[in-house]
Amino acid sequence: MSEVVVAQKGPFVVAVKSGETYWWCACGRSKSQPFCDGSHEGTGFEPVEWIATADRNVPFCGCKHTAKPTMCDGSHKHL
Repeated sequence: MSEVVVAQKGPFVVAVKSGETYWWCACGRSKSQPFCDGSHEGTGFEPVEWIATADRNVPFCGCKHTAKPTMCDGSHKHL
């Protein structure tokens, strides 16, 4: 398995729509951060499905080290 790539040392704040499905990039290689574009192929990583429950701004993890995938938990502060 490959190592995770830190896409950004901080969250990606995204306006999401209630009921929409989002696929969070877990590997850090996607060019469409924080979402998957298929760049994980062959890495052993898989995107994580997340469904919005309300229209709001969401802090998706950018460092890919969160203990609570898909959301930022401040793990980037320790990198």
